[in-house]
Amino acid sequence: MRDDSMNPVSRRGILLGTAALGGLSLAGCGGLLAKTTDIPVGGGKVYAERGIVVTQPTANDFKAFKAKCTHAGCAVSKVENGVIVCPCHGSTFSAVDGSGRNGPATKPLSPSTITVEGADIRVLE
Repeated sequence: MRDDSMNPVSRRGILLGTAALGGLSLAGCGGLLAKTTDIPVGGGKVYAERGIVVTQPTANDFKAFKAKCTHAGCAVSKVENGVIVCPCHGSTFSAVDGSGRNGPATKPLSPSTITVEGADIRVLE
């Protein structure tokens, strides 16, 4: 028979604590990306360090896409006049849904998952 009187932490306590910490780390995944005021209505902003472009086609409607052109993998550089622009070969994509507007890219930008919590835009992937 084992004497656990000298060990105030049980196996069950350790498992429950580990599960709780795992939940906290999952809740913090991705984190804060931007403030809603950073993204102009009708425009967007490229976050090159995160590989994401965030747009706001209409007021309070935020979209996010991978910032990698589907033609040759170059990073998109800006959002202007309702389109996301790739500087390498001139491809442009819709700021609304990431679809191709002008080639040579033939596939849309991949979507990214974000949430808007008050004034914070958080990336989930």
